[in-house]
Amino acid sequence: MHQSISKQPIAQACEKILSEINVDFVGLALQNNDGPDVSWHYAAGNSNEKYKRISVRYGKGIAGKVISTGSSITINHFPENIPGKALEYPIMLAEKLCYAFAVPILYNGVPKGVLLVGNRTNDSISEREQNMIKQAAITLEGMLAGLL
Repeated sequence: MHQSISKQPIAQACEKILSEINVDFVGLALQNNDGPDVSWHYAAGNSNEKYKRISVRYGKGIAGKVISTGSSITINHFPENIPGKALEYPIMLAEKLCYAFAVPILYNGVPKGVLLVGNRTNDSISEREQNMIKQAAITLEGMLAGLL
C-alpha cells in the first residue's frame, strides 16, 4: 500500500455505510500486493483492533472466498451451517458477528478486495440494503484504484 495517498475518504465511506444501513460492523479487506493473502485494512463499528492483525489465505475465510469466487457471500447464524470450521472466519470471531454480507471489490475487473457488513445479532439486511452495499463497493473501487 502506498502511504502517500490519503486513506481518509475510504474510512469515511465505511463510516457512511455504517450510518446509512442498520449494521454493527463494516470492514474492508484487500489482497496483499506481495502475495495472495488477504488482510483487513479498514473498519467502522469495530469492537476492538483485532481486525488489523487478521490475514487469511486466498480462498479462506469470508474475505478469501469472496475474492477467489468474485461473488458475494451471505452468512446467517454464524457459526452454524458454515462450510469449514469457525476458526476459518477470523473476522466473524474477532467482531462476534452472527450475520455477514460481503461483496467483492474489483480492480481492473479482477476481485482484489471485499466490503463486508455484519451484525452481532442474526438480523439480516434487506435486498435494497444489499444493493446499497454493492453500489458502495463500486464507489470504493474508484477510491482504491490509486492505492492498489
